[in-house]
Amino acid sequence: MPKNKIIYSIIIVLLLVAIRTFEDTIFYDPFLHYFQQEYAHLPFPQINIVKLFLSLGFRFYLNSILSIVLLYVLFNDRKFTKFTLLLYMILGSILMISFFFVLHFFGEESKMTLFYIRRFIIQPIFLILFIPAFYYQKRIKKE
Repeated sequence: MPKNKIIYSIIIVLLLVAIRTFEDTIFYDPFLHYFQQEYAHLPFPQINIVKLFLSLGFRFYLNSILSIVLLYVLFNDRKFTKFTLLLYMILGSILMISFFFVLHFFGEESKMTLFYIRRFIIQPIFLILFIPAFYYQKRIKKE
């Protein structure tokens, strides 16, 4: 792997870590501290739904852009990049709609569902799935 790929990859991963590290100050998310506590017996925190939607959307957007750039740096394949962009748009839309649907209609009785949907929105979990998948696809192409 060329030296510049490694350097760019490290920078992108550090940016992803920075998003996670400074999540309290960068994003509005009352569920950050809520899900760190014994939330099973606590009522939901006060939520500004518009701020929450914008904040989660912005965070997903930042993670997605960094993930797509990282995949491009690692694989240097425009088809993978376009495919990843399409997947992120579809999956992000489904996740955001699902989160607010569950929050609005099921609320407190679906705390675990909200927890996991939110986890997919705020963490670059898809990146962890895409790297091995694209690596495998690239290996198959070579053979």
